[in-house]
Amino acid sequence: MSNPSRWVLIKRFAEVTGYSENAVRHKVKNGIWVQGRIWRKAPDGRIFLNLVEFERWVESEARVTSF
Repeated sequence: MSNPSRWVLIKRFAEVTGYSENAVRHKVKNGIWVQGRIWRKAPDGRIFLNLVEFERWVESEARVTSF
């Protein structure tokens, strides 16, 4: 990615990745993305996302779950 910052706000993250802002909030709220690795809350309470760790998550092997 050609972004100078690896930590970005939800709006910028959505623009770069194609996820909607609502989908990002859902993944954060439901623990799909690990706090401290893919996302973190800044001292002012805003949520920042790590683009480098997100790319690692995308490239990781999917977990197979059977129903």
